Amino acid sequence: MSRPVYLVVSLDVEEEGLFTGYYAQSGVTVTNTAALTRLAPLLALKIKPTLFCAYPVLADCASRSILKSLRDNAGAEIAAHLHHWNTPPLATETKAVLTRVPAKELSDELFSAKLNSVLMMARDFIDTPVTSFRMGRWDLHRSRFPLLARAGILTDASVRPLHGNSAKTQSPDHFAAPSTPYWVPTASGHIFEVPLTVTPLFSAIPSLLNARRRGKGTLAQCARYLASTTNYWGALALLPVYHPLWAMQAITAYYLACGGQVLSLTWHSSEMQPGATPHLPTESHVHKLLAKLTAYLVWLFRHYDVHSLTMNELRNTLGPSAKVLTASEGDWTLSR
Repeated sequence: MSRPVYLVVSLDVEEEGLFTGYYAQSGVTVTNTAALTRLAPLLALKIKPTLFCAYPVLADCASRSILKSLRDNAGAEIAAHLHHWNTPPLATETKAVLTRVPAKELSDELFSAKLNSVLMMARDFIDTPVTSFRMGRWDLHRSRFPLLARAGILTDASVRPLHGNSAKTQSPDHFAAPSTPYWVPTASGHIFEVPLTVTPLFSAIPSLLNARRRGKGTLAQCARYLASTTNYWGALALLPVYHPLWAMQAITAYYLACGGQVLSLTWHSSEMQPGATPHLPTESHVHKLLAKLTAYLVWLFRHYDVHSLTMNELRNTLGPSAKVLTASEGDWTLSR
């Protein structure tokens, strides 16, 4: 009997106007959530999505109605997504539109306050605690894991393996993170981490760069630069907007042949509405994306024993056998 493959499909359900380099603190619109109805062909394949919802979405009555339908009729999980630049409490003295939003600049107190805002808004909507979370822009640093645990988060999906940190953007260092789900230990309870599926194009890339980038000198500087840009030249993530169907199929087959068992596939709600993102300006662009997603999933179910689960369902299924991982460096887990 073939080995089961676990598929978690997630969408970041958020405001329009992203992918432009500008981040509005208020006045954002979320009309793109109406495009979630276009998930119907995927739901017909028995996909059970996890919907990581930002604060403006959870505060919008029309969006709530769509989310409720997906939860009740398709088994979707409602989860939390933190866009800290437009989640209260907001600093009134800052600009209305920001050009840089490094989460590292937030104090722990302010991060926790914003996290509480989105979780309370979600709980007000679904009347039960939300326990799955993803940080906006994959911008989760190791110091935040204890704060997530204290807030009641049980499952996190903010780690992007083979993504090195950049001093310029103050981004986190997820480079050495595994692709297999694992437990992050905290004093308030362990968090089940479900990393994005990212596969190196050459198996030696992770170990080679990780061994070199911790040192000093020109070689270490080059290794750090290459690690921070690996997603452009040396790895492929299951981000369907950016890759052709053949590449997604090839890297999936390679990943599973190497022993991988969990596929984490994700995109954005705004990428399903023409013009809501600059890289999908027309109906034709959106149609091609949805056709590619459908073709990929049909191919996947045809060739593998696929079980589609929400984030929390995956935690319940694989959590008992997952390892607790620690690391002295990096932002993908904690040290003991």
